[in-house]
Amino acid sequence: MSDNSMKYKGYVGTVEYSAEDGCFIGRIHGISDIVSFEGESVKELEADFRNAVDSYLLTCAEIGKKPEKQCSGKMLLRMPAELHYQLTVQAEATGFSVNSLVVEAVKEVCKRHVRRPAAKTANRRKPKAQTKK
Repeated sequence: MSDNSMKYKGYVGTVEYSAEDGCFIGRIHGISDIVSFEGESVKELEADFRNAVDSYLLTCAEIGKKPEKQCSGKMLLRMPAELHYQLTVQAEATGFSVNSLVVEAVKEVCKRHVRRPAAKTANRRKPKAQTKK
């Protein structure tokens, strides 16, 4: 977890500072629904983050939707057969499993290519939790 993130009830929100608006703004990541929060101080930001998560969970309950959680850690990966073969050979040659080799490669890519979402500040109003049915 990076320095600009916070965690509550299994949800992770990332935070940026908007100099234009003079406040911190954030969004919950790892779910397809749009849940945002903001605050002019760290204390306000943390409180609004917890409020946003609680509001999201309440909204889901009210509309009968199962709240999304962070990724399970399982995924199906498709790749060209030749690359799959090369990966298998490399894994065997280094004593890694194919899975652990892929995990290590992805970790390295994530370390080098961390992208932070751009803050949208023009005519910004604080959205409520928006869920997909």
